[in-house]
Amino acid sequence: MSPMVLIHTLDSLVALLAGLALLPPLLRGRAPAGLTAFYLATSVFASASGYLLPAAHLLPSHIVGALSLLLLAAALYARYARRLAGGWGTVDAVGLVLSTWLLAFVTVAQAFAKIAALKALAPTQQEPPFAAAEAAVLLVFAVLTVLAVRGVRHARLQQAI
Repeated sequence: MSPMVLIHTLDSLVALLAGLALLPPLLRGRAPAGLTAFYLATSVFASASGYLLPAAHLLPSHIVGALSLLLLAAALYARYARRLAGGWGTVDAVGLVLSTWLLAFVTVAQAFAKIAALKALAPTQQEPPFAAAEAAVLLVFAVLTVLAVRGVRHARLQQAI
């Protein structure tokens, strides 16, 4: 494994863990500033550094990276330029949750590609075990996205009282 692949992989895992740690307070509409900044920094680096890895052509990971960078840019703008005012809190929450989902999505795909027992279950990542794992991750994050939006709206209502 090259040093760049190692750095990218470790940062991606750190970003995923930070995103998962951010979810409980985010669901309550109270994402801590420091943890959020750490998550955003590590996630942007993870998504951007993927483009520095060797590839002969455009890969699905490049598309996922672009989507992630768009979500992260929206969250950064909502948080730091718009100060979460009005509907920007919702944009922030959706961006944070969905960018964490993309990290989880890629982690599952990499696990099926690299871990022998999982690769045996889905050698081409077209088999039902892979689809079921990714569908479960998608379902969990869809619910988390809805809950995060509700948390932001509830927190905004509490501040208005």
